[in-house]
Amino acid sequence: MKRWLALCLIVAASAATAQSYPARPVRIVVPFPAGGIADLYARLIGQRIAESWSQPVVVENRTGAGGNIGADVVAKSPPDGYALVMGSFGTHAVNVSLFSSMPYDPVRDFAPIILVLEAEGLLVVHPSVPATNVRELIAHARARPGELTFASAGMGTASHLAGELFKTMAKVDMTHVPYKGNVPAITDLLAGQTSLLFATMPTVLPHARAGKLRALATIGAARSAAAPELPIVAQTLPGFEVNNWVGLLAPAGTPADIVRKWNLEVNRIMQGADIRQRLLVEGARYSPNTPEEFGAFIQSEIAKWAPVVKASGARAD
Repeated sequence: MKRWLALCLIVAASAATAQSYPARPVRIVVPFPAGGIADLYARLIGQRIAESWSQPVVVENRTGAGGNIGADVVAKSPPDGYALVMGSFGTHAVNVSLFSSMPYDPVRDFAPIILVLEAEGLLVVHPSVPATNVRELIAHARARPGELTFASAGMGTASHLAGELFKTMAKVDMTHVPYKGNVPAITDLLAGQTSLLFATMPTVLPHARAGKLRALATIGAARSAAAPELPIVAQTLPGFEVNNWVGLLAPAGTPADIVRKWNLEVNRIMQGADIRQRLLVEGARYSPNTPEEFGAFIQSEIAKWAPVVKASGARAD
């Protein structure tokens, strides 16, 4: 009887917590600089959540160490739903294989909320690079070992791993130039400071269409609806595939009712007609998912990329 009463009290307290939450501003930590896809969608979601829940949602950019610094801030925050992180392919799938030591465990230290989107990628080169397709790029790189530079959004990001995978599969020698986010990497590529970049489509497709960069191919498993005229890298390098993704996570131990509340609300936002159209134009995908499904996805991504990172020889420290 006492045990039953205790259980009832716990359930009642949990329900009351979810009903009163949020009672103060919520913080979403983005482990990358402003302007990238994680930042853009954190701000979009934050704005709409704030309007719906009548509480401010503050987006804070905490950069460094391939996203590890920002992710670790949230991993070590109180599990009360007031600190979330917009995790990514890097912070929650690849960094655990790239770094010799991690300040957090990407599975144990977090409560997955929702996979926000998967962003298709694009291989773009500066117009000074004399290649109009992937085969020509490979030939150019082989003729000039170490001369071509590939920019990335930082160690452990999808753009970094895509470049390392390309080097391994194409058997070319290129120099990696890491930046602190997509925006500075794209800025220097536009200025001709680097040769090429593997980046999320929303961040570089407009520059390619404006003639400031040359798009050679997309980097997913199939042609993109946002740029159907472009081939995929895998047509030249069979098996090449890299998809970036971002998703919301809370510290481990966050009440399940709060996690579910965020999941339901973000699912609603991402299924809005305006967001669906935006994703289509930008070359990104969203499918409704549960916290449990997102958690299983993270574990599958860690298992998928660990052998790839090992085979490439890439290290971030």
